Amino acid sequence: MAIVGPNGAGKSVLFRALLGLLPYEGEIQWPENVKIGYVPQKLAVERDLPLNVIEFLQFKGASVNEIHESLHSVGLDHCVLGKTRLGQLSGGELQRVLIAYALMNHPDVLLFDEPTAGVDIGGEETIYSLIEKLHTKTGLTILLITHDLNIIYRYAGKVLCLNKSKICYGSPREALDTKVLEELYGAKVNIYPHEHQH
Repeated sequence: MAIVGPNGAGKSVLFRALLGLLPYEGEIQWPENVKIGYVPQKLAVERDLPLNVIEFLQFKGASVNEIHESLHSVGLDHCVLGKTRLGQLSGGELQRVLIAYALMNHPDVLLFDEPTAGVDIGGEETIYSLIEKLHTKTGLTILLITHDLNIIYRYAGKVLCLNKSKICYGSPREALDTKVLEELYGAKVNIYPHEHQH
């Protein structure tokens, strides 16, 4: 499910509530023993930080084999990137390392906060294809904050529109029309949905 809305609409606040990091009114219902993972928008890493990919992933207390499997699941080769310092990774590589980190807990639900912020166009496509693969091959439930309406049409089964309150919910084709988008963003928004090929 994609979550969309203007800056300050409450998208990140919703995520913090879902993660149990903020008090809230009402009720959030998760299945018993559900495991929730979170992939942040970015990780501020000093270029010269003497911490490589393998060392970073070891913070999870995982074995070397688990780390290699996790990197492989996000399309990274531990032999090539394992010894690379975090600060030397491209935006897309770092984002995939963060996904690998989140996957090491074997979550049932994975929350992504604008996973392609600061990632180039080629890297964006790689990240979204990876997220779709994780969903289709493992059944992982994905909740994703994005500003990219094209991504919503291509990949999301459902969309939740927020602007301090719920504006719409449903399939992108049913929920997102020009009237809803105008209410959501306060300005006319042109949409050009593309069919996604599986």
